[in-house]
Amino acid sequence: MADVAAMAGVSSQTVSRVANNRDNVDEATREKVLAAMQVLGYRPNTAARALVTGRFGALGVVSFDVGAHGNARTLAAIADAAREADFSINFMGVRAQTEAAVRKAFRHLMLQSVDGIVLVESQILDTPSLHLPPTMPIVVADGETGHRYPNVDFDQAHGARSAVTHLLELGHRTVWHVAGPHDSFAARRRAESWHRTLTAARAPVPPVSYGDWTAASGYRIGQQLAGRPEVTAVFAANDQMALGVMLALHQAGRRVPADVSVVGFDDVAEAAYFVPPLTTIQQDFEVVGRHCVTLLLDQIDGRTAGPRSLAVEPVLIVRESTAPPPPGTA
Repeated sequence: MADVAAMAGVSSQTVSRVANNRDNVDEATREKVLAAMQVLGYRPNTAARALVTGRFGALGVVSFDVGAHGNARTLAAIADAAREADFSINFMGVRAQTEAAVRKAFRHLMLQSVDGIVLVESQILDTPSLHLPPTMPIVVADGETGHRYPNVDFDQAHGARSAVTHLLELGHRTVWHVAGPHDSFAARRRAESWHRTLTAARAPVPPVSYGDWTAASGYRIGQQLAGRPEVTAVFAANDQMALGVMLALHQAGRRVPADVSVVGFDDVAEAAYFVPPLTTIQQDFEVVGRHCVTLLLDQIDGRTAGPRSLAVEPVLIVRESTAPPPPGTA
């Protein structure tokens, strides 16, 4: 630090302020210090900086299926919000939802000196024996916490209810459901809400079909549904499975939406360009990312007031894949 200060012609305190990204340094001086740091290969000592600021400047994220659209978007949103707060992100992908795997991921991140950790869509939290480090600030995104940890989630029940209600209000007698995998918190919540909404409307409740979030699984289930003339409305738990359903219906000669209406969930970027454009449930992942980081920083800074649980309400986006049922089928 003394070498950087000498080269830049400033005090060591000014170098410290630049290293800690403080605002009370004019831009010309900041540029001189940064240039001297680059020439000398200076890197701030994160442990020493943490003693001064109380922060390491990094947040950890643990996720079990980063390939899933929702998890990937949530991770990107958390990273964006963290960057705005001058934090970096350390990511740990975990394949198995076991207590040992989760504890190992937390140990790894703590060795990397993170200030707090976001756990994304974890079913392992349903295990009462799982105890995460009590001194580590933790926020759960899109998962059941049992009120043990602050959490941010989409109102999955509201989203599914909006999809089913939309189809019933169009005049469909009932709505068939293509659910996500059994071990997904989001899929379970959507399926439960689908069932409750039909029951409350006194509509028949068809058997549920389970996919794995992929278009291929939606296509496989869609082939089965296409052969049932009583199927006039389908709610798929994500847009990729809805795409597979629509292809299967098309190949079977059943038109969307003239013969069968289809609703998805997520509003992926391509949903508006499906044939026909897909009616779906839109989720604002950027809002979830901001809330996760805010709740984490509240814990890091010792602010415990305010809500420990936040629900972001999804929005129904009506496009061209839904319409009233064919005459004589309602």
